[in-house]
Amino acid sequence: MCFLQYLELRFNRYLRLCGTMLFIFLTTLYTGIVIYAPALLTGMDLWGAVVATGVVCTFYCTLGGLKAVVWTDVFQVGIMIAGFSAVIIRAIVVQGGIGRILNDSYHGGRLNFWNFSPDPLQRHTFWTIVVGGTFTWLGIYGVSQSQVQRYIACKTRFQAKLSLYINLLGLWAILCCAVLCGLAMYSIYKECDPWTATCVSAPDQLMPYLVLDILKKYPGMPGLFVASAYSGTLSTVSSSINALAAVTVEDLIKPYFKSLTEKQLSWISKGMSLFYGGVCIAMAALASLLGGLLQAALSIFGMVGGPLLGLFSLGILCPFANPWGAFVGLICGFTSSLWVGIGAQIYPPLPNTTMPLHLSTEGCNITNAGTESFWNASTEMPGSLQIQESERPVLADYWYSLSYLYFSTLGTLVTIIIGIVASLLTGGLRQKVDRKFMLTKEDFLSNFSCLKPKQEEKINVLSWKPFTGTDEGTDNPAFNHIEMNVTDSNEKINGVHT
Repeated sequence: MCFLQYLELRFNRYLRLCGTMLFIFLTTLYTGIVIYAPALLTGMDLWGAVVATGVVCTFYCTLGGLKAVVWTDVFQVGIMIAGFSAVIIRAIVVQGGIGRILNDSYHGGRLNFWNFSPDPLQRHTFWTIVVGGTFTWLGIYGVSQSQVQRYIACKTRFQAKLSLYINLLGLWAILCCAVLCGLAMYSIYKECDPWTATCVSAPDQLMPYLVLDILKKYPGMPGLFVASAYSGTLSTVSSSINALAAVTVEDLIKPYFKSLTEKQLSWISKGMSLFYGGVCIAMAALASLLGGLLQAALSIFGMVGGPLLGLFSLGILCPFANPWGAFVGLICGFTSSLWVGIGAQIYPPLPNTTMPLHLSTEGCNITNAGTESFWNASTEMPGSLQIQESERPVLADYWYSLSYLYFSTLGTLVTIIIGIVASLLTGGLRQKVDRKFMLTKEDFLSNFSCLKPKQEEKINVLSWKPFTGTDEGTDNPAFNHIEMNVTDSNEKINGVHT
């Protein structure tokens, strides 16, 4: 089942196809970044590592399908936590306690929780992280087949919600580990920054440099970190390839080739997995041109995921939104977010908006840091396209300097606002929409069982049965055939005994 089916039910098939194209573009480009990222960490041949990562991921995703994706994710999360923990524990030992790490980070300006500046041009403030981050994560968890297919795999709505809460705890754990690793890195290298001292050729290579520096005397520990980095990559890439194959089969093949059997569709799905594996490997070449990988990944989710989130929000929240208004809003939202995103790559923001923190090399006591035996990057990651300051247009210091965390917010809001206006102008108030396609009070209160109004139920004494307990929410229709088979089997068994 494809999450984009909602767009066809709420609007029409053409908008579903628009959503499909946006999702395929977003996922392939993002997956290219994910494949490219760990290749920078190994020190091996860059493109050899990229191809190897893509081939391995495509192989087990093609053969195992969603079941392989889910179970490998379980083991990979454990490896990720183990790799992070090894780095954090060793860094605490090297620095003589976590107190010193936090103290160095605070005095170095790395712990700044109180920047409440409303300026949308600043990279990271309280508002950009809270507001921009909320829209970005809503797009990731709400309108992505990679996530929705996991919810659909759950038997009931309650189990799907529970899986999200458990995922939230795991996400917090990984984010906290990543933050602690960054703070430990700053504390250890606060007087001799490896990037400024040319020990590494890109900021994304600082973490493996730290690992080989503090764990080189412990056999297997650097390998554990590499396995941790690749676990995150394999988890994301396998989910993306599986989602791309599912969306392509459901939206682009099944509606036009209705004579295909389930077995034939299964083989086509495997073929699509192979195809998208190759496409994502090719997209890694484009990822090498996007500068800092974390910022690039979030920027892409904002530029493409934002308008898609706006389209779904328009359908769920606005009963008067019609297909024409939704289409115009989607085009305007995608155009605006793509405009600012590409402009930011061509005209990078100036230091007065990025506000880079101080990096020192005063404590370096090596004569040639670039040839030090700790670790040397075999390739140099190119950054954004650089333009001379005198050639910058007026928009570069305002529109193109918008914080990348606001890309998703911009795309979502433009899609919703333009969609509402266009719908009202094209007779949206005259249409009738089935309430089951809208967000209702019952849907909202289902997250808070204690707030649900208690309804008195009339019980028929003759048909009363003892309460056996049930899961909150409705059963997933995908499991109906299993329950029917079990019921039929029980009936046959009872008939034999009778």
